[in-house]
Amino acid sequence: MKNGELWNALAFHGSGFVDERNSLEKWWGVKSPEDWREALHSLLNAEYVSRVWEFALSVRQSLARQYGGTVDTSLWREAAARVMRRNAEPETVPESALNGVQQLIGRIIRYEARFRADGLLPEGRHVRSVLAWDYGRAVSMARWGVAARFGDVAEAEAAVLRGGQAAQVAYRSWEDFGAGFVLGRCLHFDEEEFGPWYREVAESYKVLTSDPESPWLTLPWR
Repeated sequence: MKNGELWNALAFHGSGFVDERNSLEKWWGVKSPEDWREALHSLLNAEYVSRVWEFALSVRQSLARQYGGTVDTSLWREAAARVMRRNAEPETVPESALNGVQQLIGRIIRYEARFRADGLLPEGRHVRSVLAWDYGRAVSMARWGVAARFGDVAEAEAAVLRGGQAAQVAYRSWEDFGAGFVLGRCLHFDEEEFGPWYREVAESYKVLTSDPESPWLTLPWR
């Protein structure tokens, strides 16, 4: 469980009906069953994750498939700029957009270095995608909707299964998925401070990869 929420009990009502509704409204603007279903749909379709984050990682993934092995940072930066210019033709890409992606690549590299130092990524490996940031939150959203009585358990279960199927397409293992989730959370909240937003989820990752009763160790990825 995390923050008192049982990972394997969709009917668990968390901190109670009133608190669950207040939390959904505060953090997500969800006030009704319709709002909840819309938020759940958006998460399952990875519509909250920044397209820029996913673009940068997809460029590296393409290079890794093309050349094999670790992708040199300078090659990654050059390829990202080249793709952006090509996609924008006949328009010109604003310099601010190019600089933004270059800065993002730097942030990703620094986060991954910290992940390796802390045991969240093996040496020579990188994060393939941050879609896990939405897919993982979709599971929580499904549970919160039941706790807030915006939906029932059957509806939540269907959403969780759909999220799992999407995650299996994007990732190869629980660890792969987890690293994507951690990076997404850090890019969203942490601002390279390596503060609570990072430390809390990093600790959860370590528990999930070491506790004999962890679902990551007792349930196959596929």
